[in-house]
Amino acid sequence: MIVTYRHYRTIPSRGGIGYCRGKGAEWFARHGLDFRAFVRDGIDDRVLLATGDGMAARLVEWARACEAQESARG
Repeated sequence: MIVTYRHYRTIPSRGGIGYCRGKGAEWFARHGLDFRAFVRDGIDDRVLLATGDGMAARLVEWARACEAQESARG
């Protein structure tokens, strides 16, 4: 599934809602991923999970929950 920037900006987090854009860009760079491409097109959940990062796993979990909720609505 594709994890989108909408998922990124709406995930419940310690600071409220959404992950920080600046820190996200740093995180993507550390993992050799293109943050701008993510913002524009999203990213495959398997790519995020392959990083082994807990925050990435939580984002994938959130995206899947959002999509399941959307599907349940019709």
